[in-house]
Amino acid sequence: MTIRKMTRKLSTLAAFASLAALTVAAPSLAATATQGEFGKLANGTAIDSVTLKNSHGLSARIITYGAMWQSMMVPDRNGKMADVILGYDTIGEYVARNQYSGMTVGRYANRIAKGQFTLDGKSYQLAINNPPNALHGGPTGFEVRVWKIVNVDKGGAGKPASVTLEYVSADGEEGYPGTMTTDVTYSLNDNNDLTISYKATTDKPTIVNLTNHALFNLEGVESGRSALDATAQVEADTYLPTDKTAIPTGDCVTVKGTAFDFTKPAVINTRAHDGKDPQILIGTGIDHNFCLRGGETKTPKLAVTMIDAHSGRGMKILTTEPGIQFYTGNFLDGLTPGKGGVTTRQGDGVAYEAQHFPDSPNHPDYPSTRLDPGQTYTQTTVHHFFVTK
Repeated sequence: MTIRKMTRKLSTLAAFASLAALTVAAPSLAATATQGEFGKLANGTAIDSVTLKNSHGLSARIITYGAMWQSMMVPDRNGKMADVILGYDTIGEYVARNQYSGMTVGRYANRIAKGQFTLDGKSYQLAINNPPNALHGGPTGFEVRVWKIVNVDKGGAGKPASVTLEYVSADGEEGYPGTMTTDVTYSLNDNNDLTISYKATTDKPTIVNLTNHALFNLEGVESGRSALDATAQVEADTYLPTDKTAIPTGDCVTVKGTAFDFTKPAVINTRAHDGKDPQILIGTGIDHNFCLRGGETKTPKLAVTMIDAHSGRGMKILTTEPGIQFYTGNFLDGLTPGKGGVTTRQGDGVAYEAQHFPDSPNHPDYPSTRLDPGQTYTQTTVHHFFVTK
């Protein structure tokens, strides 16, 4: 064997070894947390940031505006880093062009029909910010609030790095009863797991449904490629059909024989633009809740596997929630420049919002979203990143 061939072979083996390190549990290495600032609001309020980074180079930036997962840097199969979460480069752009991406959504993620629900015989009316329904907690929901950093764990040998943010929502805020205190913790470990953990308590009976609304493009948000070129597999045999206003019409129904059958890996684009399925026409794509196998669980279960064959980036989502809202970026308008000045078009991002079902307060047979004094709402969702050959 010539020196040149031997060198090439050794380089190839080293590359495969590097890839393997990203897909298996690592030994006790160090993750880190670094605090900084992400600009200021027009009123002068500073928006703080914490960047979590592990020994493989993966990094997540969390900011206090909307308790937002603002960026996620992930290597492709050749080690090239790219941000895989849609968004903007400045805080001013987030304020002016809210697309929810990466933001913590609440008090109630998803839609409530006509903005109305009844609790203990009392009727409540919410703002109609997605006519004729209420959406994602209202026009000034959790995603536009400035949260407080209450703890930063800088990690260390074998320990994940993490940041915990808190927001206290006053009784009556956006029409919801009870003062509710919410903590959201982001942690990153050396197994390439970005975990989001939620806790909430209240002083009066209320309803709660929290999620993160990250829009992912595993090719990279500045790549110019559609996120829908990736494949997805969803661990759900049923989903919730909706009416023309995106409110569920009843029980979970089978995905078999529909555009919503992701029980085996399928290219997202082939299903999201299936004009023969009336539910796809309603949402101009997929914007539906999938009823996950196992329902609500104490520990996170596998919900979604997404793989971008072009870059080799993959992501698995595990959650304790009973449902996941699969959204194919149907309302990205192609007019708004995002990170790096790249315009975000329809389908340039995909969201998997782990949550309880839409409009649950008006469907007694759905998993309950009620929270009472003395109880603690909890939710855990894990995003595991990996690469394929």
